Amino acid sequence: MRALYSAAQGMKAQQLNLDTISNNLANVNTTGFKKTRVEFKDLLYEQIRRSNFANDEGRPTAMEVGNGVALSATLRSFEGGSFTQTQNSYDMAIDGDGFFQVRDENNNIFYTRDGSFKTSITSGGTKLVTSEGYFVQGDGGDIVLGTDISETSVSRDGEIRVKRLDGTDEIIGNMKLVKFANPAGLESKGGNLFVETEASGVSVNPTDGSAGSILQGMLETSNVQVVEEMINLITAQRAYEMSSKVIQTADQMSELANNLKR
Repeated sequence: MRALYSAAQGMKAQQLNLDTISNNLANVNTTGFKKTRVEFKDLLYEQIRRSNFANDEGRPTAMEVGNGVALSATLRSFEGGSFTQTQNSYDMAIDGDGFFQVRDENNNIFYTRDGSFKTSITSGGTKLVTSEGYFVQGDGGDIVLGTDISETSVSRDGEIRVKRLDGTDEIIGNMKLVKFANPAGLESKGGNLFVETEASGVSVNPTDGSAGSILQGMLETSNVQVVEEMINLITAQRAYEMSSKVIQTADQMSELANNLKR
């Protein structure tokens, strides 16, 4: 019975949908998190009778039966979240479509929307890093703040200015903001990090400000809408229940057929 297999595929698809929704809700308080949604596609159709106007048969429609549903893709939404004020000079948010670029100790490059940066004392001086210790990148590489720091300020266009304990001001560089032709093609690596792929295209560091502007002392919250996810959760649950009901009904029909007596 086709209904058994189609309904089983529907239950499997809704389980994956539920997994995605639960991940969104689990990260509702994750800084810079971008929600994902599941896309489905129908499976191959079995054509019992084709449409045909040849030989005066005059069948304008076909007779076909589908074989269920499958997961097509999980699409990440890079819609901006809201901003929360922290008053921490090393917290930064991007007002736009850009990403911060960071580097790990093995020179692997990652991209993130999480701007909760810290400072780390290294042999080369104080550097701006992520919570994992990855080095935040500027136009000239790692952002080195130097020593004897009294105050650090970052302008909306990314210019970094450091005030020393002796009262001198120094411009040490610019934050590097990059953008992608297809950000949905980025690969998630966990820890609020992404890597570029062939689907996303290579990163571009525009000089016209199209990647966005930086808001110092603020963080971008998750773009997950709890009410929307709860509605999606209820919808997925009902779809799962209906698919399970189809299996029960198909089983009952099979039982009735098996119990027929002449």
